[in-house]
Amino acid sequence: MNVLLSLGKIRARLILAISMILLAIVVIIIISTLDSEGARVVLTDYDASYYPFTIQNVMWVFFFLGFGELLYRYMQARYTMATVKQHLLPEGESEILTRKETMALYGKVKHRSHFPDDLPSILKKLILHFQATDSIAQTQDLFSSQIDLKYNRMDTDYSMIRYLTWVIPTFGFIGTVIGISMALSFAASSDPQAATFLAGLTEKLGVAFYTTLVALVMSAILVFLMHIVQSYEEGSLFKLEEYVLDNFINRLYNK
Repeated sequence: MNVLLSLGKIRARLILAISMILLAIVVIIIISTLDSEGARVVLTDYDASYYPFTIQNVMWVFFFLGFGELLYRYMQARYTMATVKQHLLPEGESEILTRKETMALYGKVKHRSHFPDDLPSILKKLILHFQATDSIAQTQDLFSSQIDLKYNRMDTDYSMIRYLTWVIPTFGFIGTVIGISMALSFAASSDPQAATFLAGLTEKLGVAFYTTLVALVMSAILVFLMHIVQSYEEGSLFKLEEYVLDNFINRLYNK
């Protein structure tokens, strides 16, 4: 997990995106080998003449891209929780942090920062600011602004996931329109008295409803997972904020 995160935000997300696309292809291949013809048709539109370039397969790719984004957010939250559990700060009830102790703490954390806004990085900024200003109030204000930035950045990072939870149902509705258009075209060009008319019409309409069904289920799963991961990430930031307030800000002593 740390190895992937250490590659940087853009590279890590790119690697995850490529991995998820490959995973989506594997899942599509597995579905195409199922014994149940109904499952193959519903999940991938396997019998379509334009298979594998179907609406359902496109939605599978988007679904796993969203899953990859959520996995990255979860790894970030796990890393935040792990840094809090490293006990970088003094936790004894009677311990205080003077200018001298904060510089000793700086030496302890200065080489443990892996990301611009992780706990060691935040502590380095706070320590240097306290050393420069000798003001507990200003140090606390700086910490508050750092936490606000992390919350704002977290909210921005979920924009791609929100887009994917929107675009999947959109593709489902596009499939519905295409399916209904195909059904109307088939009805207009076929003999209503033919024995295969009803079966052919039902098959075309099936495309319309199956894409919507699959899209709504995928979107519901992604939204559910997004709320779980976002709650966990917010909880990790709250733990970090509480940890720094209790064991750094409230222990500063400038006399």
